[in-house]
Amino acid sequence: MNHSFSRLHGIKAVILSLFLTLLFTKPALAAPADSTKVVLTEGTNMAVALSPDKKSLALDLQGTIWTIPVAGGKAKQLTDAMGDCRQPDWSPDGERVVFHSYRDGNYHIWSVRKDGTDLKQMTFGAFDDREPHWAPGGKTIVFSSDRAGNYDIWEMEVATGKLTQLTTDPGNDYYPAYSADGAKIAYVSERNAAPGIYLLDAARKESLLVNSKEKLSSPFWHPDGQSIAFNSFIQGVSQLEYVKVGGGDWQTLSETTEDVFPFKVSWLSPTEMIYMADGKIKRRKLGEKTTTSIPFNATVTVFHPNYQRKVYNFDKGQPKPVKGLRGITVSPDGKRIAFSALGNLWILEKGKAKPTPLIQDGFVYADPAWSPDGRLLAYTCDRQGTMDLWLRDLKTGKDRLLVEASEDLNFPSWSPDGKHVAYYQGDIRNAWGRGTLSMVDIGEGEVEKLHESIFVPSQPSWSPDGKTIAISELQVASSRFREGINKILLISLDKKPDRYVSPTPMRSLGTRGKNGPLWSPDGSQMAYVQDGFLWTLPVDPTGEPTGPPRRLTNSLADSPTWTGDSGSIVYLATDSLRQVFLSDGHIEKIPLDFSWEYNQPTGLKVIHAGKLFNGKDNSYQTNVDIVIENNRIKEIAPHKEGRKGELIDASSQTVMPGLFEMHTHQSEMVGEKLGRLWLSFGITSLRETGSDPYDALERKESWDSGTLPGPRGFFTGYLTDGARIYYGLANSIGSGAQLDLELDRAVRLNYDLLKTYVRMPDYLQERATNYVHKYGIPVSSHEIYPATHYGVDAVEHIGGTSRRGYSPKITVTNNSYQDVIAIITQSGMNITPTASLQGGFYTMASKNPNSYYDNPQFKAFYTEDYIDNIKKSAVTVTKMFPGYLTNFGRIQTTVKKLLAAGAHVTAGTDSPFIPYGISLHSELQCWVDGGVTPFEALRSATLWSAEAVGVSKDLGSVEPGKIADLVIVNGDPLKTIQDAWNVEKVLKNGNVFSIGELLKSPKL
Repeated sequence: MNHSFSRLHGIKAVILSLFLTLLFTKPALAAPADSTKVVLTEGTNMAVALSPDKKSLALDLQGTIWTIPVAGGKAKQLTDAMGDCRQPDWSPDGERVVFHSYRDGNYHIWSVRKDGTDLKQMTFGAFDDREPHWAPGGKTIVFSSDRAGNYDIWEMEVATGKLTQLTTDPGNDYYPAYSADGAKIAYVSERNAAPGIYLLDAARKESLLVNSKEKLSSPFWHPDGQSIAFNSFIQGVSQLEYVKVGGGDWQTLSETTEDVFPFKVSWLSPTEMIYMADGKIKRRKLGEKTTTSIPFNATVTVFHPNYQRKVYNFDKGQPKPVKGLRGITVSPDGKRIAFSALGNLWILEKGKAKPTPLIQDGFVYADPAWSPDGRLLAYTCDRQGTMDLWLRDLKTGKDRLLVEASEDLNFPSWSPDGKHVAYYQGDIRNAWGRGTLSMVDIGEGEVEKLHESIFVPSQPSWSPDGKTIAISELQVASSRFREGINKILLISLDKKPDRYVSPTPMRSLGTRGKNGPLWSPDGSQMAYVQDGFLWTLPVDPTGEPTGPPRRLTNSLADSPTWTGDSGSIVYLATDSLRQVFLSDGHIEKIPLDFSWEYNQPTGLKVIHAGKLFNGKDNSYQTNVDIVIENNRIKEIAPHKEGRKGELIDASSQTVMPGLFEMHTHQSEMVGEKLGRLWLSFGITSLRETGSDPYDALERKESWDSGTLPGPRGFFTGYLTDGARIYYGLANSIGSGAQLDLELDRAVRLNYDLLKTYVRMPDYLQERATNYVHKYGIPVSSHEIYPATHYGVDAVEHIGGTSRRGYSPKITVTNNSYQDVIAIITQSGMNITPTASLQGGFYTMASKNPNSYYDNPQFKAFYTEDYIDNIKKSAVTVTKMFPGYLTNFGRIQTTVKKLLAAGAHVTAGTDSPFIPYGISLHSELQCWVDGGVTPFEALRSATLWSAEAVGVSKDLGSVEPGKIADLVIVNGDPLKTIQDAWNVEKVLKNGNVFSIGELLKSPKL
C-alpha cells in the first residue's frame, strides 16, 4: 500500500468526521410557534441495548438514540433527529454508544459518548455498514457491510480504523455478535447451501449452528457462551428463540401472541433478559411466561407546515405551453425533430416554431425513432388494443404493423443498417416497465428474443457494427436490499457474457428510460445523463471506455438524441428544446410554439339527483337539482320540473363527488384506455407519486385538453432519491447543488407535489422541503420522523419500502404502535396507507371473488390472462410473505385508529401493483371491512384528498362554485360501499361520459 496515500486518506477521514459532527450537532433551536411536543411511550421496531453496569438502556426510537434508566423513566436524547441512528450497542467500559447512522447518505458506524457529546463517524465510503457490536475487550467492533458486493461480516480496529473482512460467502451474512469472551462471532447467513445461523471461531473457521430457510435475525450470546437467543419470523409470527451451541431443537421463549422485534436481546442476569415486543421494552425470565415492561417516555417535536399553497385555475383561459414532450428524436440530417405530445406524434422542422401533427385519431402514439436513412419512423401505438410496434413511411404516409403482441411494447431502436428494430416487450402486469429485449427483421417480420426480462431498462442503443446493444440497467449493491446504481450494460448479440461499465465508479447514471447511454452514429462515444447533466464518454467498438467523460451542459438535460453526423445532440432542457455542438460546446435553443387549453363545455346542465352525497355530510340531500353552468356548479336546489338546461335524470340514483386515487404510478404503455379506465370507476382525479415528469405531463395535458378522455392528474416527477436507487424513474441525487437543479425543474414544470424517496438523507430532504414550500408545493415521502420535524406534508404507505430493511411505521406482523399514531396525528401529516398494497386487495378478493373478478369495468379493461395472473398472484404472495393475508386485519385496525385519533387519512393504492381503477374501490372496501364507516371512507377519497392535494377550493365536494367533477352511481354507497363502483355516468370538468362510452374503445 502507498503509505502516504493511506495517511492522506486518514487525515481526510478525520476532517470529514469533524465536519459532519459540527453539521449534525447544531445547538437546539427554539421550537417554532406552530410546533407540537409529542410524547412517545411506545416504539415501533425499536432496538435496545443494556449498559455494562446494567444501570442504563440505550434505545433507538424513530431514528434517534436515547438512554433511560434500566428501571424506566424519561428518555435522554444522545443524538439529534437527523441521523436515522439505529441498533445501538455499548462500549465495554460503558462510556460510548455505537450504532449505525445514515447521516451522510450511506449507513456507517458512528459512536457518541454516553452524555451525548463527541459524536464520531467510524467508517466511510460509498457502502452501507450496519449492525455494530463492540467486542468485550473494547479493541474491535464487528458489523455487516456490502463493501464486497454483498453483505459480509467485517471487523474494525477501534484505534486505527483498520478493516478486515471476516466472511466471503456469496450469500449475505449479517447481524454479527461477539460471544462474552470475544472468541466467537454468531451471525445470520443467507447462503444457498445451508442458510441459518453460523458461528465463526478465533481461527476464522465457520460452522453451522441453526439450519433454517425461515427469516432469522439478531443472534445474541448468553453470558455463559453456551446458548444463543435469536428472532424468527415463521408463518406470520415473530418470536424469540433460544438454542444451545452444542445443538438440539430451538426453544421458543415468547408467546405466539407477542410481536417480537427482530433485534438483539440483552441479559440482565443468566436467567433474565430484556427484549422488545408489542411496542414495549420487556423483561422476561427463562422458563416463565409472564413479563414486565420497562416504561419510558421520549419527547419529540413535530412541525405543521404553514405556507401558501400553489394556486390552481381549472377554467378555460389563456392557452398553456405544452411541456409534456416525450421521446424527442432528431432526424439523421438534423432538420426535423419527432416527438409525442397530447397523445399524438408531431414533427418539428428546424426553423419553424410550430410543429405539425403526424397522426391524430384518438389513440396513443409514442416512442418515435428515425430509420438511419430518415425515410421511416418506427413508433408504438394502441390501435389494436395494446401498444404495438408500427412503421410510418414518411413519403407515402402509409402505416405498417410491424410487431403485434399480447403485451405492450416500447422503446424501438433501429439497427445501424436499417434492417432490424430492437424493442422491449412488457410483462403481463406491466408494472414499472420490466421488459424483454427483442428485435424484429423489418423485411421478414421475424422476431428474435435477445435477452431475458430486464428490470426497467433504458432505451436500447446499437453499436455501429450492430454487434452490441448498450442500455442503462440497475446493478444491485446486494441481494439483501432493493438498491444499487445504474450502469451501462453491454449486451453482445453473439451471446458473449453481459458486461457492466461505468463512466464514474460508484456514481449512478441518470434515470433509466431515454437518458442514455446512446451510441453516436460513428461509434466513437456514448451520450448519457448523469447528475442531471449531459455527458459523452469515448468508447471503443465494443463499448469499453477509452478516456474520461466530458460534460456538455451546466443545466438539466433529458432525452438526448444524436444527429447523423455525430456532431451535435438535441436534448430536452427542462422546459425547452436545445442543441449542443460538440466541436466547440456551444448550445442553441430550438424555438417551439405549442400550446393547449382546457376542454370545457358551455351552457347549462341540470342533474336531477335522487340522493346527493356532498362529500362533507354523513347523510344525503334528497330529490335535488344540481345546476351546472359550463364547468362549475351554479346552485343546488330542491328539484323543480322544467329547469332550463340539458337534463340528466339521476332521480333513482346517487350523485357524489368524483373520487381521488391518491397513490398511483402510470405509463403511456397502457395506451388510451388508461384514462377511460379511471373514469369508468368514478375516479376523476389522480395523484401520481412518482413518474417521468414528461410522461406525466403529456398524460395530464392530453386528458385536460380533451385529446384523450381521462381524469385530472396531480403529479410529481422522478423519485427524488439518494446515491443509491432502485426504480428506473428514481433520480440519484449526489449533492445539494444537483438537488437544487431538480427542485428548479419541479417549479418550472409546475409539479403538484415533490416525492422524496427512501435513500434520500434527512438533511437533503429538509432542504428540498424548505425549497418547494416557497413555491406552494407540498412534499411527501415514506418517512414520518424526522420528516414531521421539518414540515413534510404527507407520508405514503403504512408499510412500503424502507432503506432499513424494516419499517419505523409497521412491524413484520403488521402492527403500528403509539409512536406512529401520535406522530402522524399530532403533526397533521396526511397519510395514504395503501392498505390494498399490504394485503387488502387479495383479502377483499378472497372474500368476494365474484364481485371482484366479475366487475364489468374490470372485465372490460383487463384480459382473461391478466385476471388469471392476478388470481394466481394471491397464492404466490402468500407463499413468499407469510402472514401477508392472515395479519392484514391489523392494518385495518391501524387505519381505524388513525381516523379515530383525528389523523388525516386518504385513499390510494400504489397501482399498478394493484390493478388500475379497481384498486381504489378495493382500498375503500377493505377500510369498511375493518370497521371504518362508508362515510369516512368516501370522505377520505373525496374532500380529504382534495384538501391534501391543495385543491379543495375547487374539488372534493358538491357545492355551488366548485368544479363539476361528479359521479352518478346506482345504489346507496353510504350504506354499502361496494355501490360506489356501480357507475352510470361521470362528469369531469362538466363534460359527461356514460359508462357505455367509457367501456367502448375508439374505432380505427
